[in-house]
Amino acid sequence: MPSIRQRKTDRGVPLALLQVASGEVQDGKSFREVAKSLDICHVTLYRFHKKRLRLESQGSHTPPRVGYWTPKKVFSTEQEMLLRDYLMEAADLYYGLSSKEVRKFAYELAKNYNCNFPQTWAEKEMAGADWLTSFLKRHPTLSIRRPQATSLSRATSFNRTNVKKFFDNLSAVLTKHEFVTQEIWNMDETGVTTVQNPGKIVARKGTKQVGSVTSAERGTLVTLACAVNALGNSIPPMMIFPRKKFHLFFTSNGPPGCIGRANGSGWMQEEDFLVFLKHFQSHTKSSQESKVLLILDNHSSHLSVEGINFCRSHGIILLSFPPHCSHKLQPLDRTVYGPLKRHINSRCDNWMKTHPGTTMTIYNLPGIVKSALPLAATPSNIQAGPCVEPGTSSSATPFSPLSIRPHPKAGPRKQTTKGRKRRETAVLTDTPMKDQLEAEKKRSNAKKSKAKTKINFGQKTIPNKKQKMQASSDEDEAQYCIVCLESYSRSKEMWLQCCSCKAWAHKDCTDGSAFYTCHNCESD
Repeated sequence: MPSIRQRKTDRGVPLALLQVASGEVQDGKSFREVAKSLDICHVTLYRFHKKRLRLESQGSHTPPRVGYWTPKKVFSTEQEMLLRDYLMEAADLYYGLSSKEVRKFAYELAKNYNCNFPQTWAEKEMAGADWLTSFLKRHPTLSIRRPQATSLSRATSFNRTNVKKFFDNLSAVLTKHEFVTQEIWNMDETGVTTVQNPGKIVARKGTKQVGSVTSAERGTLVTLACAVNALGNSIPPMMIFPRKKFHLFFTSNGPPGCIGRANGSGWMQEEDFLVFLKHFQSHTKSSQESKVLLILDNHSSHLSVEGINFCRSHGIILLSFPPHCSHKLQPLDRTVYGPLKRHINSRCDNWMKTHPGTTMTIYNLPGIVKSALPLAATPSNIQAGPCVEPGTSSSATPFSPLSIRPHPKAGPRKQTTKGRKRRETAVLTDTPMKDQLEAEKKRSNAKKSKAKTKINFGQKTIPNKKQKMQASSDEDEAQYCIVCLESYSRSKEMWLQCCSCKAWAHKDCTDGSAFYTCHNCESD
């Protein structure tokens, strides 16, 4: 790798001063006289004047080059800046180039624009690794990063049309209701698991595998719902546990004022969202005379008709983000939940080290969230999450990387009737949107009522089987529902068995499907 020469002195004569001195010499003065009067070296002036006359005799009006420069530089400074902008824009469009692709791209540019490049570039058909290293040093805004996997839906949905429509709705709501800073709230959920991602440790150098103890191979997820406002304040969170019934001891050691819910999946459901809205209203004291704005995503649980009716009667205006845009527009996702996950991982590591041989359960998570949440949901973090508008492409120039490798552009995605209905940003509490959701709810309930009349295969009642198992051996362990942990001996309901792990659960604790798979196997 070639060494980069570091300049150690500030000596040198500006070009403008040399041009003035050369003009005086051309008028008839001697080199030493002009050099002494301007305090410059007479040899430097002599060389500059000689080069200037030679260039003028060749018909060139470009002044001689002075100072330090790199004679073997492939691209000029302007060309490298264009290449730098192209690489940053490609990364912003989720189609960034790897280090090897950058080297191949640099060779294609140098070959297309007849730049003077080393012979080894032509032999390998790519730029050298030393050129890439020097290029990154000359442009410190670039670095080699490991990208985060981004789905095609997120990459295509975050566009100017969707974002503009959201800001139009936001502007209309702010103009109509004249909300102040403390009346604008944002809400989102995140998952907290019992298996942490271990942090870095100090270990023996050269060891290929370094381990750190975790609670289990796969964890159980608990949903955490938070709400913050534009002033930097927050309300106590809500935690949803993957259990059939909720007990108060679940959140006894959680954050002060937090509430809890439980359902079979541990995810936010419509009934849970209604409970969160009541919790939110009790802390914000919203009413028809003092309304607040709540911005949230388009999750199906947030489109509850009961929840929207509650918001309309208690002065809560609901505004939804565009679908698949929360990674750019959601303040909680951008600046709060990232630090929160890091603090939770750190505290989970400490918990495992202070409780050796003990398995962490979901009942230990509220205490960990209690100590981690105040460090993440700080006013500075909350206010540091502004909305980011999509970037625009650079204008065309004679040296254009886009002419060699244009950015990929996907056409409009096909509309299908399969899966969930495609949503868009909207004011959910407005009457047209509310009526639309009510109509969809009626159609959905009609389909479910028809589905209940069909025969469900794969169901079995196991009272006799349980009795035989208990009578055959006293050493057999009691059977428990893997969702609500209720013993079979206390239940006479119908049970379902997981197709993968062969564990049992109440039919009411599951989705009732013919081929039931428990939430632990689904997480794999």
